[in-house]
Amino acid sequence: MTTWKAHSHAIAVLTVLTGLSGPGHAAPPAGVRDALEAPLGLHPGRDFRLADGKCVDCPTIPQAMFYFRDEVIAVPAAGLPVSGHSSVARGKDDVRTWAAGAQAQALAYPGLVWLGAPQLLPDATFSADGASLRLPTGDVLPWRLTPKIATNLSYFDASSRAFFEGKPVRVRGTLEQVDGLQRYTARTIWPNEFAIGAKALALEPLKGKDGLVDYVRAHDGGAKSAYSNRLVWQRQPGAASQWEGKPVLAVMLNGAQGDDDEAYGGHFAIATGTMGPRGEFADWIVNNFYGLDAYGEKGILAAPVPMDNYLADLNSGQAYYRPSYMLVAVLNHPRTAKAYQGGVQRLYNQYYRHDIAYDGALNNCAGLSMDVFDALGWHIPGRGPTHALMALAGYPYKAISKASLKEGRKAYDYLSEEQTRLYPAVAFDAAGQDLLQLVSGTPGRALTPFEQQLRSDVEALILVRIPQIPSSRAFGSAPVFSYGEYMARTPPDPADWKIVPVEPRPFPAALRDGLASNPPPRGLLPWPVALAGGTLLALLLGAGLYARRLWKKRRR
Repeated sequence: MTTWKAHSHAIAVLTVLTGLSGPGHAAPPAGVRDALEAPLGLHPGRDFRLADGKCVDCPTIPQAMFYFRDEVIAVPAAGLPVSGHSSVARGKDDVRTWAAGAQAQALAYPGLVWLGAPQLLPDATFSADGASLRLPTGDVLPWRLTPKIATNLSYFDASSRAFFEGKPVRVRGTLEQVDGLQRYTARTIWPNEFAIGAKALALEPLKGKDGLVDYVRAHDGGAKSAYSNRLVWQRQPGAASQWEGKPVLAVMLNGAQGDDDEAYGGHFAIATGTMGPRGEFADWIVNNFYGLDAYGEKGILAAPVPMDNYLADLNSGQAYYRPSYMLVAVLNHPRTAKAYQGGVQRLYNQYYRHDIAYDGALNNCAGLSMDVFDALGWHIPGRGPTHALMALAGYPYKAISKASLKEGRKAYDYLSEEQTRLYPAVAFDAAGQDLLQLVSGTPGRALTPFEQQLRSDVEALILVRIPQIPSSRAFGSAPVFSYGEYMARTPPDPADWKIVPVEPRPFPAALRDGLASNPPPRGLLPWPVALAGGTLLALLLGAGLYARRLWKKRRR
């Protein structure tokens, strides 16, 4: 039975999150909407309720709620099916088993969606002095920025205000009563011009096998470019006018940050949702993987999150510190998008539980996202390791120079990992190239049932270039596509690298159970290194014995 304390907490949360203010306070202006009036990807927003991580009656696993104690989240309403997880199979093995069963036929709900704020202004403009927001109803709301996270280097400034001047914007935030007056605290500011103008798009296919790479690298990554769309493939000419309400599956690549030597690799995520009436995609859900065991400098949390939050949250939004690129597959059937979303929701449960752990080389944003595709049956061709021989040499070099076997193992993992799981830009290129080959009928391999389904479902492929929103952060650029390119950008001496330090966030032992209590064994000495070392030692011993024999013969 729920306790009175829990009831009181739930009432307090509901009051704060919905803007309920009691007698004597003005009603919200007509242009202010509950955040749940908008879709959440493939799900209706009204199938959720607002909460935070302190909720005691939410259907979400406690390990996930731990990370959102002070954040506004959406959780499924009572009685709706919620994604689960395996207690015996990890990661993509769990997703593969789930995908082969009957339960995969219907899309369950995620345990949570990270909203950040309870309300939404779908259409507003800033006043000339920037002090207020004007709504289509004529109402004017004073506004302020959500507080800046102390470690965040990219925040709204005069250049941001100039960028938004005169533009219709969509603003997530919280309506407050201050001294009897209403004020809106903005958490996310999204330009409404960020939409896919389907009717105006002419077919412009990519050229050559490096077409996607060239697109990403154009204009130094396009951080200062205009927002743009490009139709690169379509099944039926002229079908763009019929895209409204169609399901989508989108591959997202974020570029390199301009002043962080650890962030030239970019970032990777997969989004699902439906095409808006004007080509809007702010309500698509981006499945964003970040490390859980440290407090990121921008407050980013690993979670399914609406696109406008993902790109334009004032602290954590990717667009405030680097350019982005998106390959959108418009689908004629929701099954492919639902399959990915259902699979990744299971992966999130294991991720929050620590059944699988984030690792910069083995389980990063690209690797985890690509694992879901592989488990479903889309086997995107690999590119091989960065440098297998260099990995063997890198292990002893790092282990000796850093006096740490752990550092040696880390170097080996980065150099030996499959590139489509390691580099976001390579994952984007590989997925995009294979998708283009699938729909054009030239995959060069026998297709799995899921790959045949994917090929059948895609109606069009669109590239979206999203520039960096000017802020206090240096402009970013295109992400790197290789280890050599990465090292060429960074200072020769790692001591000179500019890195934003982060604080650890320990995972409570009380929340660790099941598979998380029995992590897979992983030694500090990889077997290829041990084999190579043993082989080298045998060769040296053999050479020594041979030299000794020759020496003895000469002395006779």
